[in-house]
Amino acid sequence: MPTNALSWFRVIVLAALLAVSLPACSAARNSSGLHMMAMDQLPAEVQSAPVKRSHGYQFAAANPDVMQVLPCYCGCGGIGHTSNYDCYVADVEASGTIRFDGHALGCSICVDITQDAMRLLKQGKSVSDIRAFVDATYSQYGTSNMP
Repeated sequence: MPTNALSWFRVIVLAALLAVSLPACSAARNSSGLHMMAMDQLPAEVQSAPVKRSHGYQFAAANPDVMQVLPCYCGCGGIGHTSNYDCYVADVEASGTIRFDGHALGCSICVDITQDAMRLLKQGKSVSDIRAFVDATYSQYGTSNMP
């Protein structure tokens, strides 16, 4: 237990720094520990979508490194999509502003792939393990949109 004024001051400063920094850290993660974009940063149609779909958008926008290496098997390669990420994000401007793609709002295969990726990440699986799972599970639905 601190016994002098300087020690108490240090404890108070440390507590204040923790109080300020902890909410900022938790804002980027949901209750499961996954990185997620804040719901209020998504378009209104995504915010009002069923939870599985809106969570897919939150996850995709916050995890391009994961989503860009996962294929989609819904046939969206025909509209120019090259990964599951493209089902959610159409473009990221130089300023960082995201232009969302509405495709995943109406496609359950896209969303199911993303939900599986989220579940497997929570289980500690690597991205390459997740890719192998997606290929094995979804190839029955069509051709991958990735080489």
